Amino acid sequence: MHSPNDESSLIQRIEAALGAKAPSFGVGIGDDAALWKARPGRDVILTCDWFLEGSHFWRDVHPPDVVGWKCLARATSDVAAMGGEPRCFLLSLALPESQTGTWMTGFLGGLRRASRALKCPLAGGDTTRNEKILISVTVVGEVKKGHAALRSGARKGDAICVSGRLGGAQLGLELLIREKTGALEQDEVLEKHFYPVPRIDLGRKLTARKLVTAMMDLSDGLSSDLQKLCAASRVGARIFETRIPLAGVIERQRIEESERLRAALHGGDDYELLFTVPKRKVKRMRDAIGGVPITVIGEVQGGRQIILTKKDGTEEPLQNAGWDPFRHDKKSS
Repeated sequence: MHSPNDESSLIQRIEAALGAKAPSFGVGIGDDAALWKARPGRDVILTCDWFLEGSHFWRDVHPPDVVGWKCLARATSDVAAMGGEPRCFLLSLALPESQTGTWMTGFLGGLRRASRALKCPLAGGDTTRNEKILISVTVVGEVKKGHAALRSGARKGDAICVSGRLGGAQLGLELLIREKTGALEQDEVLEKHFYPVPRIDLGRKLTARKLVTAMMDLSDGLSSDLQKLCAASRVGARIFETRIPLAGVIERQRIEESERLRAALHGGDDYELLFTVPKRKVKRMRDAIGGVPITVIGEVQGGRQIILTKKDGTEEPLQNAGWDPFRHDKKSS
């Protein structure tokens, strides 16, 4: 007989919530390790991501199902950023014994919804006890052989594009910090912060048609992630303040446009795609992706500077003020 809170019982609960269906990739839960079988003509994508209490979420503010959804969604966004599709994931979970009841049930519910929505089944993992909740997710994905998008291919003259609207997750986080209550869970203002949806289909379409020269997801903020893309490609960039697609006006927050712009430039966790496209392919790109909002916000340039052209026409270096775990004390998104 196992105690309801011992490790074997926790593993059984995880299996019951996430591992009922036999995986299509080989052998999953039930042995010491999973067997992986890639499909013919595919390259394998591997990525892992931490989701830590006190850094990425607060237990007393973020509902457990949000933690379950978001820990998998943000990890699969890295697969989307290469133009791939997720195939399975590994879950490493450490938590206090006091959180193995109601909190664990809510967490598994959110994780199960994400797993099904993203078509990414659980293949295995590990559990242990710790004073804080620590989550590590490893995702295995696939992309058509030779089609993976990297950060390093941007060329001078390419258009710089983003999907969706930027800054919504940051604005939702700031509302949550102010009101300090998980009762806001159903508030549509928090949807982008609580339940991000990685752009898997868009990434696949862009790479399948060989439209992009470089691509990554926007997890740390446009100002930080554009710096990373340009550094990898050894190029510079110019973006235009007036072209950046800002999150919609949130009436209850009464946020000025300048604050929405700040959130769009420097706020993290939007999980939209940032990518570069040869100018001659921009129209073809718009026709191919159908329905997904895409905005051309600037152009790749020679040199290494990243310039922001402001609304009044003046120019300034784009300040790298996005998320950096070694530069910030806390992150709760």
